[in-house]
Amino acid sequence: MRHRKKGRKFGMVRKVRRALLKGLARSLVLHGHIKTTEAKAKETRPFVEKLITRSKHDTIANRRLIARLFDKKTVNKMFTEIGPKYAERRGGYARITRLNKRTDNAQMVMLELV
Repeated sequence: MRHRKKGRKFGMVRKVRRALLKGLARSLVLHGHIKTTEAKAKETRPFVEKLITRSKHDTIANRRLIARLFDKKTVNKMFTEIGPKYAERRGGYARITRLNKRTDNAQMVMLELV
């Protein structure tokens, strides 16, 4: 039974699942929106929102934490554009909007920064 077990596994091992989340988060930060499945978007949103909360305070510790996950271009965008943009906002930085279903009947969504 999966009672009180949070998170989706997507049929992947931990390393691959983590790489998927990092890739989706990086694309969301760089482009502002991504089109993906509903399950992946629901897993990516809390991951990205925690990073945005960190990027609101430009400290060395926060930069190092985010730099472990992303490349230099993404880290700079997080701290120069996205962090200051949401400085007054207390949370809820990403929005999920439903789109049409894919041919294999998977629910597609648009995950975008508010």
